[in-house]
Amino acid sequence: MRSLNVVVAGGHGQVAQRLLRMLAEGGHTARGLIRNPDHAADLEQLGAQPVVADLEREDIVEAVSGADAVVFAAGAGPGSGPERKRSVDLGGAVKLIDAAEANGIGRYLMVSSIGAHDPAGASERMRPYLEAKAEADRALQASGLDYTIVRPGMLTDEPGSGLVDAQLSSGRRSSIPRDDVAATLVACLSVDSTVGKTFELFSGSTPIEEALAALDS
Repeated sequence: MRSLNVVVAGGHGQVAQRLLRMLAEGGHTARGLIRNPDHAADLEQLGAQPVVADLEREDIVEAVSGADAVVFAAGAGPGSGPERKRSVDLGGAVKLIDAAEANGIGRYLMVSSIGAHDPAGASERMRPYLEAKAEADRALQASGLDYTIVRPGMLTDEPGSGLVDAQLSSGRRSSIPRDDVAATLVACLSVDSTVGKTFELFSGSTPIEEALAALDS
């Protein structure tokens, strides 16, 4: 894969930091959008370039200029209320869509969630989060960008195995290490069969690139 300039929104998140490190180690220019300037040193230690920009309150068009691809890996977090889930998980994702379009960036990867296909079926506590994720996914699907929407299962901190199960069908419940989610996002940048796809991702028995290629079969 040629060297890419990739901007990751939510750059200090756990999946995002793993992704930025993998991108930098792969010879890519890895840029992480962060709200808190105190987090800049953490990204620099990963080999990434911190870009301080408040995804909720600031224009981010300039912040993502020059990128070949963008990744939305931001989230309001489990302790946030419904309003903030809409302003970050939905509003931030839409703002990144707009910024990509303004800069002529065609490639957009979305870190979504299992359950986003059916928010109404979720618990009352989870419903606002999944409603925001579902709406963000629909906005990206309708954008005309070369999108990939990854809906990982329950995230764990176990070491990645590089073996996954990627499914276009929805409704399964299982887990996956954050390492493998990040590695899958890196692979999506070079596997053409992931463009225009929305898939669920879990631990499995198939090497990542092979599992992604099979999405076209």
